[in-house]
Amino acid sequence: MARQVLIIDDTAFMRMTLKNILEKNGYQVVGEAEDGQVAVDKYMELRPDLVIMDITMPRMDGITAIKKIIEADPEAKIVVCSAMGQKALVIEALSAGAKDFIVKPFQAERIINAVQKVIG
Repeated sequence: MARQVLIIDDTAFMRMTLKNILEKNGYQVVGEAEDGQVAVDKYMELRPDLVIMDITMPRMDGITAIKKIIEADPEAKIVVCSAMGQKALVIEALSAGAKDFIVKPFQAERIINAVQKVIG
């Protein structure tokens, strides 16, 4: 069975880009969300193998969402996305429980390497 991934990003284009890369590499995208609050709700509903989450989003940022997901499921596997120059936010996200990070603009090889490192 394909590993299931939930994609969280406030930009539809970024979600589509990630989805295309993941599906071409045999992963199943089971859900998408555009902000941290919806991300937490969808995680609780879907319990995917992996979450790929943007840091900067409306309503609830990615770091707060990571903390809420990890609080509910300490085994949750989350890879965080960030723009160049957000080193402090990436460190905060990793401290909150994210397992790895990828930098925008996305490179397909780096995304797949991060996903394989975290969930195989």
